[in-house]
Amino acid sequence: MKCLVVLCALVALSECLVRFPLIKGKSARDILQEKGQLEEYLQKYPYNPMVKFQQTGTEPMTNDYDMAYYGVISIGTPPQSFKVVFDTGSSNLWIPSVYCNSQACQNHQKFIPQQSSTYKWLGQALSIYYGTGSMQGYLVSDNVEVGGITVAQQVFGISQSEAPFMASMKADGILGLAFQSIASDNVVTVFDNMMKQNLVSQKLFSVYLSPNSEQGSEVVFGGIDGNHFTGQVTWIPLTSETYWQIKMDSVTVNGQTVACNGGCQAIIDTGTSLICGPTNDINNMNSHVGATTNQYGMATVNCQNIQSMPEVVFTINGHAFTVPASAYVSQSSYGCSTGFGNGGSQQLWILGDVFIREFYAIFDVDANYIGLAKSK
Repeated sequence: MKCLVVLCALVALSECLVRFPLIKGKSARDILQEKGQLEEYLQKYPYNPMVKFQQTGTEPMTNDYDMAYYGVISIGTPPQSFKVVFDTGSSNLWIPSVYCNSQACQNHQKFIPQQSSTYKWLGQALSIYYGTGSMQGYLVSDNVEVGGITVAQQVFGISQSEAPFMASMKADGILGLAFQSIASDNVVTVFDNMMKQNLVSQKLFSVYLSPNSEQGSEVVFGGIDGNHFTGQVTWIPLTSETYWQIKMDSVTVNGQTVACNGGCQAIIDTGTSLICGPTNDINNMNSHVGATTNQYGMATVNCQNIQSMPEVVFTINGHAFTVPASAYVSQSSYGCSTGFGNGGSQQLWILGDVFIREFYAIFDVDANYIGLAKSK
């Protein structure tokens, strides 16, 4: 179960997908499309999003064209730097290593164990599967610095092989922020170790995702940044301590229920760029906002119609969270498409970056709640 973070993020239509000062460049989807390889890729690697889901440390994130957000962490002594996606839909930290010969590792920063005096080899094999690919490697441990906080002897994965799609990722690896219960090999998560080592004063972290490729995205470990939201925080209880999972009441357009009729389960997932749900529900949503869906599940709209398109309202725990067309429609040189992606037949929804950009998200580990407030 899990929509990969970075992976998902980069191919906006085969994803129900990932996204952190701004790095210029084209998205993986644009690159594949320009090369005429996008349709071939989608046929060869169909997206399956359900294979995955007051001392503070503030980590800036790069917004990669609203498709993925990533930040820079350091590992080892002396430190080696890596770009990682901060993913609330998975629980492991992993990075490429010098032992990896896959094409995906060739254009990414690779960890060199021999250059770190605090590195330890654990020797246990590791495999992690995401919506658009996988990695295989081994578990090791070393000091990990995130947002100015140094976690001592964090266990993480170093890749020996990676799926082809990861070659298009801007980030080198992934840092999972879901619960230890879904971590491969039951590895203690980075944030759990922050709490165990008394490195944060509050057992929560919060996320702000900037819109329209703007700068300013961040994840705050152990605190909340009030500069990024307005109004009251709505607190929603978790229904599962696996992913950041909650109960959603309904999805409505123009007052009519178009999806999640009678309630459904949803994951707040920073590692998925789209809003994903069961195929029939997503098709219904796209139809009600005036979109046309092609054979690959990509729903396109006339760019001239955005201003007149309806809002989509997600009712969660009795509270309405409204996403306007300006937020759920993305524009590129190839046209306009909605951010609603098919998640297959399973009933679990994924509220990815399209949703989170509208609402500052607070992940309270101590109380098992998610807090949402209107972003500004």
